[in-house]
Amino acid sequence: MLIGEYTHSIDDKNRVSLPVKFRQEMGKKIVLTPGLDNCLFAFTVKEWNKISDKLAESSMLQADTRSFNRFLFGGAVEVDVDSIGRILVPDFLKSRAGLKEKVSIVGVQNRIEIWDNVSWNEYKKVVEKKADALAEKLGQVGML
Repeated sequence: MLIGEYTHSIDDKNRVSLPVKFRQEMGKKIVLTPGLDNCLFAFTVKEWNKISDKLAESSMLQADTRSFNRFLFGGAVEVDVDSIGRILVPDFLKSRAGLKEKVSIVGVQNRIEIWDNVSWNEYKKVVEKKADALAEKLGQVGML
């Protein structure tokens, strides 16, 4: 399970080093995609295949399904983890997520999220203020 939060730099060649813990769990090749809330998602190839299979089961006759598939798959790239644990973030994904000098790399169960550090800290403040209400809602639907 991918958990934890780390701050790393993104260099002038768009390379970012993955935390050692994540490297060990993710392997030598990962899939990087546009994420939600202005971040990037990174999946193991195995997890990406599971997600791909689930989305393939959805109806292409629904506009929302088509749009989301285009968003997720159209921007997805396979990237190699180099010998010192770095990945290359393509320019279009770096721009889409607004990544600057410092990034936050967050483990979220089955994926890594890569955030611009300033955006992540702002997002965290908002979510922390409503964590109790979110837990209450999840409890009402039997999630907690």
